Amino acid sequence: MLIGLGLSSPSAQTNAPVVAAASDLQFAIEEIAAAFRAETGMDVRLSLGSTGNFARQIREGAPFEIFMAADETFIEDLHRDGFTRDAGDLYAIGRLVMTVAHGSPLAVDGRLDTLAAALSEGRIRRFAIANPDHAPYGMRAKEALRHKGLWERLQPHLVLGENVSQAAQFALSGNAEGGIIAYSLALAPNVAPRGAFELIPEEWHEPLRQRMALLNNAGPVAEAFYEYMNAPSARAIMERYGFALPEGE
Repeated sequence: MLIGLGLSSPSAQTNAPVVAAASDLQFAIEEIAAAFRAETGMDVRLSLGSTGNFARQIREGAPFEIFMAADETFIEDLHRDGFTRDAGDLYAIGRLVMTVAHGSPLAVDGRLDTLAAALSEGRIRRFAIANPDHAPYGMRAKEALRHKGLWERLQPHLVLGENVSQAAQFALSGNAEGGIIAYSLALAPNVAPRGAFELIPEEWHEPLRQRMALLNNAGPVAEAFYEYMNAPSARAIMERYGFALPEGE
């Protein structure tokens, strides 16, 4: 259902710069990289994973040239400590959805009332979110569940994905009754047919302000791809995957 994490873009040249991209970008960024290749003849390689893990790897010397985080605070911290050229740019604002696989006994409900009822009735075995220790979409899912008063009650039933892409796998593969995942993943053509989803009110959690930055070792191709993220074709792809796009920030 979802592409495995790690390096993707198998057609990319082995000397192409590596973009460390938060896993909520999985489908959008692959389309953007393909469009960039078609329009410019230049290639990037994509590494998909959790923002917190990438931030740690960058501090340990990982040879990424662009970091596209799902939470801007990770970019801000890296910039403060001298790992990025500058404070970077806000490139998107993400959203959370509740999702359930077709056939799940749990009905989809963005306000989580059905989840609350199922917990009270003992009908929840497992519920998936990304690990809130290092994955921004997991952090925001935890905030939304706290807002609803469900976090403590749900603890024994949580199955944690290493990132939000893995949480989506758990939620939609029958290994859990449902989950909270990224809107961008729920909209993907090979994910959407597998279940139902509904947006969670964005005021229930801190905003998913997603920021990107060039690392200090970034070369000309990385610089070109970074600029391409503001091209109309790239922005159209991001909008199609449910991201709100910043204007003038």
